[in-house]
Order: sequence, then structure tokens, then C-alpha cells
Amino acid sequence: MIQSFYNRITALSASPKAIWWLIGIAVAEASVFPIPVDVLLIPMLLARIDRVWMTAFVCTGASVFGGVLGWLIGAFLMAHVAMPIAHFYHADQRIFALETLFRKYGVWIILGKGLTPLPYKFVTLAAGAAHFPLPTFIAASILTRGARFFLEAALIRMFGEKVRSFIERRLALVLMGALLIIVGGVVLVECL
Repeated sequence: MIQSFYNRITALSASPKAIWWLIGIAVAEASVFPIPVDVLLIPMLLARIDRVWMTAFVCTGASVFGGVLGWLIGAFLMAHVAMPIAHFYHADQRIFALETLFRKYGVWIILGKGLTPLPYKFVTLAAGAAHFPLPTFIAASILTRGARFFLEAALIRMFGEKVRSFIERRLALVLMGALLIIVGGVVLVECL
């Protein structure tokens, strides 16, 4: 089953429509979707090593655009849209806690959370709910999301075939490691 999923993602990442899927997932991940965009970004980077910089650029732009949508939802549709999204993910209290943290730490929240594979949508919704200045939010999002996606692109560019070979030989181990990182990050955030 895992190998079948990997094969589907790999086939999608090499298709002509892959960039549109990446844009859609990056926008959705930053505003309403729970799955990190890296699930498609990394296979796309591996499929087209010659286009890693353009792919990272497109992913950054789409993620920041999705972040602005999330900010707008948090700022103007908190009760009707943002809280139902948070409630769906059992994260009501997380949104309120992030909103409070935004009022105290502001840009540091974006810089810290934007680099991680944790759901960015909670950051965007809380930033909007706190009415954190939109231009500062956009600048910090470009910096942090760009750093993350361009770092992934640089690593794939340098170690592409070795990374692909490692992933394909140890797919279950790689997925288990990614899951542990995500779960560990969520637990860490919950404890803070």
C-alpha cells in the first residue's frame, strides 16, 4: 500500500499538471488543508532536478498566497469559517493560544512555525484573528516559507539521486521518520 501511494505521488510529480497540483495544495495547506505541501514538493523536486529553483519559487508564492487567504479568514470570518476549521481539527484552543502569542511575540511566531512541517494554517488563521499587520505577515511568510522550500530544493539539487535511492530502498523507514517528526512537533507545540 505504501509503495503504491509512493508510485502514485511519483507519477503525479512528473506529470504536466503537477505544478497546478502543487499550487493548489500549497494554497490549501496554508489556509485549510492538514497535509504538508512537502508530500508533493519533494517528489516534484526529485522528478525534475533541473527545475528545483522554479518549483521552490512557485511553491513559496502559492504558500504565501494561501497564508494571506488564511489571514483574511482569521481576520474577517473567524466565527463563521476559521473556528469551524479549527474545530474540525480539534484545535480550537490552539487558535486562541496562537492568537494570544501573536499579540506578544508577533513575527517570531511566523518565523518559528513557518519553517516546520506543522500545519501552517493555524498560524495564518491566528495571525488574522490577532489582526497582525498584513504586510509584516507577508514579509515574514515569504522569508520563512521560502527558506524552507528553497532549502529542500538545495538539498535535492545537491543529493538528488542519492536521496531518491535512499527513499526508494527504505520507503517505510522514511515515512515512519517523517511521521515521528510531525507527531513530535505537534506534541512539542502542545506542551509549549
